[in-house]
Amino acid sequence: MRAIFTAAVIAASVLATPLAAAPHDGKSFIADYDTNGDGRVTRAEFDAVRTTRFAATDTNKDGWVSDVEYLAEYTARLENQLAASDRSEEQKTEERQRQIRQAHVRFGVLDKDKDQKMQRAEYDASGARSFAGMDDDKDTVVTAADVAAVSARQAAEAAERAAADGAAATH
Repeated sequence: MRAIFTAAVIAASVLATPLAAAPHDGKSFIADYDTNGDGRVTRAEFDAVRTTRFAATDTNKDGWVSDVEYLAEYTARLENQLAASDRSEEQKTEERQRQIRQAHVRFGVLDKDKDQKMQRAEYDASGARSFAGMDDDKDTVVTAADVAAVSARQAAEAAERAAADGAAATH
């Protein structure tokens, strides 16, 4: 029972985080979307990068992204991140496997109508959630202060979940 509860908590926390193969932490978010190098991400910068990324991901230019296209785009970015990482090869392999499994889950979550096609509207809705999740003060600009606040809140929520899981396990 505890294993099922733990799996449900992990799945819920994964699905509640910003999705769409976007960077999952604030530092990476800023690095990925700050196109003018000022250390901040405006909504306009974010939207421009997302537009470019959707167009690049839709390799056959049919106006929607398949699971195969989504995974190929994400895998290319993941491999670049892993190449720059100082992790061991074993750790990189484990991370690659975990991230690829999660990419399939993300696609399924993003494909709201379950037609096996991520339409642009589904992609854009995910992006809006991602940006809103990082914009802690809701001023349409993601800054280092936003990143710090979001990271602190996520750490506190993770600690609460761990404490609740520990309490549930002792009863």
